[in-house]
Amino acid sequence: MHKTTALPLAWVYAGLIVYASLFPFADWRDQGNLPWAFLSSPLPKYWTGFDVAINIAGYVPMGFLLALAAFRTGRRRSAVALGVVVAGLLSLVMESVQSYLPARVASNVDLTLNIVGAFAGAWLVWALGAVGGLERWSLLRARWFVPDARGGLVLLALWPMALIFPVTVPFGLGQVFERVEEALGDVLQDTPFLAWLPLREIEMQPMENATAWLCVTLGLLIPCLLSYCIVRSVWHRAWCVLFIFVMGIATTALSGALSYGPEHAWAWLGLSAKSGLVSAFVVVLALLWVPQRVSAALLLLALGAWLSLLNQASASPYFEQTLATWEQGRFMRFNGLAQWLGWLWPYGALIYVLMLVGHGDTKN
Repeated sequence: MHKTTALPLAWVYAGLIVYASLFPFADWRDQGNLPWAFLSSPLPKYWTGFDVAINIAGYVPMGFLLALAAFRTGRRRSAVALGVVVAGLLSLVMESVQSYLPARVASNVDLTLNIVGAFAGAWLVWALGAVGGLERWSLLRARWFVPDARGGLVLLALWPMALIFPVTVPFGLGQVFERVEEALGDVLQDTPFLAWLPLREIEMQPMENATAWLCVTLGLLIPCLLSYCIVRSVWHRAWCVLFIFVMGIATTALSGALSYGPEHAWAWLGLSAKSGLVSAFVVVLALLWVPQRVSAALLLLALGAWLSLLNQASASPYFEQTLATWEQGRFMRFNGLAQWLGWLWPYGALIYVLMLVGHGDTKN
């Protein structure tokens, strides 16, 4: 028996839906209508195929994850109904709250399409269960991963999503110190607490090539070490390493294409990145045979060094310009969640491995 990863992933995806539905969270006002008045509104005169597709596709994963979580927790007969009802209620709440945002339009058509998408996702769970797909996945998971691998699997699943948002150095997640410092300064401006903020004697400097190489190496080593903490055999670890490298490189290329244009998808692959990829691959292969407990200890050391190096360097003006493009909403409304994942993923991994070591769930 093991805890399902579907439930925490459903929570994360619900956060994505809330962010996408209510962005930019500004200009809230009562427009004189009841929040649920949109339910009896006439059908919109203008709509596009993209609107239909995005409203259906956006809720397919929600219905799938909710139904899968219900299926895994013993509610097999009601899994589809639970997935559709909970996802439908989430959509109803989002559409109702949108009535307080002048920039958004609450729509009964959107609600209907969201429910259709949730039903499609939930039905897929039923279909997989009927043909034995879920049981085969359970057997595969039991053969590949330790019983309590849920946290690690969730972190590994979120890692590519975190890489979508632009970073100063390839795979350099968690660089937040400079932003937190500026945000605190703005909040505490004109208050006596501003003097409490520590002052740096030397301004942050751009990252040197050698430091960038080390950050790229650690950025790929960390998810691999995380997989070593939850994967059983050396052979399966090797497959996980290959998958992590492929996903990391492909997602970073996608981020480059979204940030600078398709023709610049591989612009990040400079000398530091190439040498970091090679050195990370050599190190993870050399560590394939280390026990889980040693992997967890190495992961803690790598996370500490990685976050320290990243947060002692400043961002370049070109990176700041790219970041401004993303934050102005150029890439729909999903950029905000990717940004938070990029900032918080390393700290989530740090908390997870500390809990793993503290509970003694790793083996010698």
